[in-house]
Amino acid sequence: MEFVSGYRDEFLDFAALLFGWFRKFASERGTGVGGGNGPEGRSRLMEAQVRRLPPDPALWVLHILPNRSVGISLGQGAKQGPGPGLGAARLLGDEPPLCLRDLSPYVSFVSLEDGEEEEDGEEEGTGEEEGELEEEGEQATTSREPTQDAETPGEPEDAEEEAGGEDSSGGDTREDGGEEEMGPEKRRGKRGDAAPLHLACLLLVTDEHGTILGIDLLMGGPQGSGGRATGAEGLAQRAYTLLCHSMACPMGAGDPRRPRQLTVGDPQLHRELESLVPRLGVKLAKAPMRTWGPRPGFTFASLRARACHVCHRHSFEVKLMPCPQCGAVLYCGETCVWADWRRRPDDVSHRFWCPRLAAFMGRAGELAALPFTYTAEVTSEMFNKEAFLASRGLTRGYWTQLSMLLPGPVAPGYPPGNGPPLSLLLSGDPYQLLQGDGPPLMPPVPPDPPRGPFVPELNIQNKQSLKIHVVEAGKEFDLIMVFWELSVLLPHVALELQFVGGALPPENDQQHFTLQRDGSGVSVRPGSGVSARPGSGAKEKGSRRDLQIKISARPYHLLQGPKPDLVIGFNSGFGLKDTWLSSLPRLQSLRVPAFFTESSEYSCVMDEQTMAGATGGGTSPPQPNPFRSPFRLRAADNCMPWYCNAFIFHLVYKPPQGSGTRPAPGPAPPVPAPTVPLVPARRRRGDKRPSRGGRRRR
Repeated sequence: MEFVSGYRDEFLDFAALLFGWFRKFASERGTGVGGGNGPEGRSRLMEAQVRRLPPDPALWVLHILPNRSVGISLGQGAKQGPGPGLGAARLLGDEPPLCLRDLSPYVSFVSLEDGEEEEDGEEEGTGEEEGELEEEGEQATTSREPTQDAETPGEPEDAEEEAGGEDSSGGDTREDGGEEEMGPEKRRGKRGDAAPLHLACLLLVTDEHGTILGIDLLMGGPQGSGGRATGAEGLAQRAYTLLCHSMACPMGAGDPRRPRQLTVGDPQLHRELESLVPRLGVKLAKAPMRTWGPRPGFTFASLRARACHVCHRHSFEVKLMPCPQCGAVLYCGETCVWADWRRRPDDVSHRFWCPRLAAFMGRAGELAALPFTYTAEVTSEMFNKEAFLASRGLTRGYWTQLSMLLPGPVAPGYPPGNGPPLSLLLSGDPYQLLQGDGPPLMPPVPPDPPRGPFVPELNIQNKQSLKIHVVEAGKEFDLIMVFWELSVLLPHVALELQFVGGALPPENDQQHFTLQRDGSGVSVRPGSGVSARPGSGAKEKGSRRDLQIKISARPYHLLQGPKPDLVIGFNSGFGLKDTWLSSLPRLQSLRVPAFFTESSEYSCVMDEQTMAGATGGGTSPPQPNPFRSPFRLRAADNCMPWYCNAFIFHLVYKPPQGSGTRPAPGPAPPVPAPTVPLVPARRRRGDKRPSRGGRRRR
């Protein structure tokens, strides 16, 4: 697929953006240790350019995030050959990774403390980083915001830094030689013989709204130095250089500009910058910032800098423009426009897709027609999801799955590797993980609810049992308690829900649980004690309802078991996983009703092509899903409207040969001549009419 906006982890887009900006910043700043200062004339030229920039009324903030315990381990794939490394190419190339675990051969986070073992990059993103990236000095973490927000800035920079660990242009990963100073006692959890890199400190420039404008990574430094870099270049001069580049080339949205006022989150650095910042025509706050942010509720903004669809250069490097005909695809210039227009084979060129993409863009208004008071905000191209969640108190439960800044819930009572995942299979109120600390997000009753079932051939209202397979489940498995709503909507049906997919946790394979109504809540019991099974008739008498849940951590074509009544999949992306080329023929052989959703109309077209190539069948025309997510997904290289579960369609199977089903269109078969005339021959005028008596005697 050409566009993967609705399927790639948000964190990877963020890491690619940080890597691109830092690589440009490091190459312009200078080469070698202590070379970031640059010639005196170059520094004066930069100051003169910054003073001519238009002022920004927003307050800017310089954050300092020390890191004392988390190291970076580079795999063999990140060190092959010269240049930026294979890991960096995967972040920014033509076939970027879709999930964070795809970078595990190249990148992992390790603990630098004694007695701790190496952990996977995903776990470190919500565990180690959250606890270790704390404000130093007088920036005490008095609220929940610091631990949430400090996690994300540290982790992506680690990821992009290690991905580009061998970049010859900037010397970014070894600029302070800190990895040379680490002793053997700090090399626990290493991969192979290479010692893990230590990101000692992160300098981060944002505005008062949380938009990230620039970063600088300081490698090395002793563990007890409070995160201060020990290189030849002082921290104040590094911070001053970072401020200049952030004003001249802001990472986030907007044109080059300089703030009217700047505040610093470290007392010592604040004193050292008092004589430097006024050179830029910027006023420094009288006192350092003593809390996490300049105002209560401060959080980092959702960052989506645009990039060219062909060369992947970001908007802070080049000026981007959409295609003048369809307005859907972004390019940096005529060279990339013509390269995409003349691509071969013809069905992958923009010449072929341009009229279709124009039609897809025309449905943006239809997808944004939702019955919510906040519709205009969440369907805008500039939608700031992190600020939306924070302002409405949606900072816990399932809402953490939508944010990069919030740690997910911890599983109480289940050690790692045992029991249900993420502690989302809990007794109690099944909707408690959907509740926030603010006002209700959803209206109590939709003003125009959808009419008619999605699967008319199943005749669900007359069924006593229903077995549903959720294929290639990913995020849906993390929202497992939400499926209790099926028992509410279908109280007369015995339901069995089986999650199938190779992305499911292997430790949960073949597990079986039952969600059962107990009073006003729901209890979770092992599958051995179920009260009713699909196919056994009606459920127990009374108000008790059951929902059986099974887990199979394998591709669908390897699943063994009875035939389901219905197969469903969410944001399936047939063209992004090779397992679909085997799973679709399996569905063709089962010939069960199979319904899928996609995040854009473009994805539906790609799914139809994959279905035709794998089975010879097709898909039904996609229809807007009335239950789609209201949050618009902003893509990096295109302007198309993307929403989770935006469209719904079903598979159209190829008719089996030699069956009694409707034959394919073709010439009608010849009709055999009848042995007895179907209509009696017409009697001639002179013929005698036979008497009835004779026939009666015969």
